[in-house]
Parts: sequence; structure tokens; C-alpha cells
Amino acid sequence: MATRTDAPTRREQILREAARLFAERGFHGVGVDEIGAAVGISGPGLYRHFAGKDAMLAELLVGISGQLLTGAKRRLAEADGVAGPEAVLDSLIEGHIDFALDDRPLITLHDRELDRLRDSDRKLVRQLQRQYVELWVEVVRQVHPDLTEAAARSAVHSVFGLLNSTPHLGRRGLPGRSATAELLHRMARGAFSAAPPAAG
Repeated sequence: MATRTDAPTRREQILREAARLFAERGFHGVGVDEIGAAVGISGPGLYRHFAGKDAMLAELLVGISGQLLTGAKRRLAEADGVAGPEAVLDSLIEGHIDFALDDRPLITLHDRELDRLRDSDRKLVRQLQRQYVELWVEVVRQVHPDLTEAAARSAVHSVFGLLNSTPHLGRRGLPGRSATAELLHRMARGAFSAAPPAAG
């Protein structure tokens, strides 16, 4: 979502405002009228775009999981035969940092509201997330060949936890986007370097 440069569609505007409001006040604390008002249309007008709030939530959470996976695959394809594993890992980290800094409401939404999805949507989110993790695991093990697959996977999840902590940082204490991105990048690389190698 953060990588688009063209004007957002009305549907994308609705989703962006729904994510912001859901993150601020919780899924049940927001009505369709408020979401509509945020984008300049009536609450009932939203039903021309979505069946209801549940549909918005599903599209937000399934959508961002799909976008992260697609973005990671694109970065791997662009680096194929051109960049070494270190550069590929840096590119993956940069992509996730962009998400963590630019789509904070979606992180909050995922943490709070994932269980509200119907089973099929929740399973799809988990499936997309597992594929995303495995792409990282493969690259991490190329950079750190002494790591077992299990250790690399644990390190990847730990780094995601680190990067996805941005909604809790507040805005007042942050040194600016570029400096924050650089700090997160150094911390992510440091976390991978600190992962324990295989015994023996």
C-alpha cells in the first residue's frame, strides 16, 4: 500500500481510513457512517464498495499479507543473478521497514483483530505469512550458512517482531523517517548476526 505513487481509488481511500479508524478505536468502536464521513461519502454509500466492515477488515489483512509476499518475490526476482545474498537480505529488510513505518495501522489491526476474520480468511493470511517467512529463511541461511533452518526461522520471526514494533514507538521520540529506517535496518542485521549457530 505504501509503495503506490498514483492517486488512490475510492476503494483504497475507504480501506486506508477504515484501517486508521479501526486501529485507533477498535473494530467494534467504528461505524460505517464514520468511515464514510472520513472519505466524504454516506455510510450506506460504502456498501457500493464493500459488503460491510467484516469485508473491509478481511481485505485489509489478507491484502497486506499478499502485498508483503508479492513485494518480497519481486525483490528476489530483481536480484536474481545480479546481487549477492547480503544485498538481497538488505533489500528484504528495506521492504519490510517501508511497511512497518508507512502502514502502522495495519500492524495494530493485525495484532488486535486477526481473530475476527472468518476461518477461511484467517487461514489465507497465515498461509501467505508462512510463504513470506520461508522466503526470508532461505536468504538468511545464504548469508548465515551456520544457522539451522529452525534457528533462521526463529531469527526471522524475531526480526519481524522488532520491525513491527513501530506502532509502539510513538512519533514524538522518533529521529525522523530516514534515521529510524537506518536504525531498524542496523538492528535487524544485528539480530541475524547474533542468532546462535548450529552446535558442533
